Amino acid sequence: MFFSSLTEWTPYNVMVRILVSLFLGSLIGIDRGVKRRGAGSRTDAAVCLGATLVMLTAQYMNLKFPGKTDISRMASQVISGVGFLGAGSILVSRHQVKGLTSAAGVWICACIGLAVGIGFVDGAVAVTVLLLAGLHILPMIEERVYHYSRYMTLYIEAEDSKAVTRLLHKIKADGCKVDMYNVERPKAAGQSFTVMVTARIGKNRNKEAYVQSLSEFEGVVSVDSL
Repeated sequence: MFFSSLTEWTPYNVMVRILVSLFLGSLIGIDRGVKRRGAGSRTDAAVCLGATLVMLTAQYMNLKFPGKTDISRMASQVISGVGFLGAGSILVSRHQVKGLTSAAGVWICACIGLAVGIGFVDGAVAVTVLLLAGLHILPMIEERVYHYSRYMTLYIEAEDSKAVTRLLHKIKADGCKVDMYNVERPKAAGQSFTVMVTARIGKNRNKEAYVQSLSEFEGVVSVDSL
């Protein structure tokens, strides 16, 4: 433990915890901001500092009123309450969910702040380093895995229900194994039927070429691979 002494309540330790919290929160936020993602440096730094202050306050109350306070209670309220803030960064667009990583980043910034606030700086630093490494390395691994995956999720717009039925029959006839599909009827006249299909295509088929062939199918307005 490199920072074991920071658990003691002294003015120096309190200031170090606050500064470390500001640094770690800003570091995560800057990384997200560079990628033009939600919850940038100001948001993450503020969440991390706020969580640190909560733990500092809890420890202060425990020192001043021993046996009358519960440090873990304030921490649990932060962990559950910050979820409402993270939910604001989640968007659903054309059946795609965006912002989940940003929301998770806000939540973990709060957890890091709590750890720093109570003096567990080693754990906070380790999690920050692993988080930043994961955010950069995992997308590259995912891209390679998904490139060789035979599963596809398709967002399809069709003219009518008959076109939807014919299209689903075609996908099955082509040897694709349909894992899941959902059909939504148009809410107003003139709108298209929308279909979400997750299917496993055969090894001898090129995914891009197959999507193009489906887009040219009779009655299909558009096909997007998600």
